[in-house]
Amino acid sequence: MNPTAPAPTTWLSTRNPWILALLLAVLGAVLQLGLPWWSAVVLAFGLCFGQAQSGKAGFLAGFVGLGLSWLVPAAWLAFQNNGLLAHRVAQLLPLGGSVPVLVLVTTLIIGLAGGLAGLAGRWVREAIAPARAAR
Repeated sequence: MNPTAPAPTTWLSTRNPWILALLLAVLGAVLQLGLPWWSAVVLAFGLCFGQAQSGKAGFLAGFVGLGLSWLVPAAWLAFQNNGLLAHRVAQLLPLGGSVPVLVLVTTLIIGLAGGLAGLAGRWVREAIAPARAAR
C-alpha cells in the first residue's frame, strides 16, 4: 500500500456538512423516540468526532441536524393536540403562552447543544490525533 496515497473515502466522509446534518436529524429523531433528549447530543458528538471535516462543519451539522430532529416532532405534536400541553408549558415561562415561540426556543436550545457537541467532537479528534504539519 502506498503511504502517500489518499485515504479511501466513504459516502459519509465528504466535505459537505449537510449530509452529516441530515444523518443527525434522522438518527436523532429515532433516538429521541425511546431515549432522553440528550442522547441525541451524544450522537452528535460521536458522529462529528468521526466525520466532521472542521469545527465549523461539526457545529453546523450538529446545530441543523439536532435542531431539525427536535423542531419537526415538536411542531407536529403541538399541531396534533391544538397545543394544549405546549400552551400550558409556555405559560409557565416568560413566553406569553405562545406555542410557536416555545417550539422555536426549545429548538434553539437543542440546536445549540447539538452544535456545541459537534464542535467538541471535532476538537477532541484534533486533540487526540492532530493533523500532520504540511511539509
